[in-house]
Amino acid sequence: MAIDLDKMSVKELERLMVDAKAAIGKARQRERDEAKAAVEKLAAEHGFSLSELTGGKPAKKKAASGAAKYANPENPMQTWTGKGRQPTWYKDAVSAGTPPEAMEL
Repeated sequence: MAIDLDKMSVKELERLMVDAKAAIGKARQRERDEAKAAVEKLAAEHGFSLSELTGGKPAKKKAASGAAKYANPENPMQTWTGKGRQPTWYKDAVSAGTPPEAMEL
């Protein structure tokens, strides 16, 4: 897939960067999960659990911060997951009459 970056606007490039960062995060997590599953399978084939081999407790899963759901229309680099405290740019946009659906990714 060839993308001609020279013909893209600043907004398109910023959106591409946000999308690429999200895709990189998902790919890292997917690769981590695949590696862990492969190691757990190998340990099980030898009659062990992964925690027995590493000498520790099973790892607790971190609470995922979640993928961005909203982006600032004026600066797509500013995003919000829709959880927690609303960012100022989001509150200002809603106060100005921008519907939340218009800011969804």
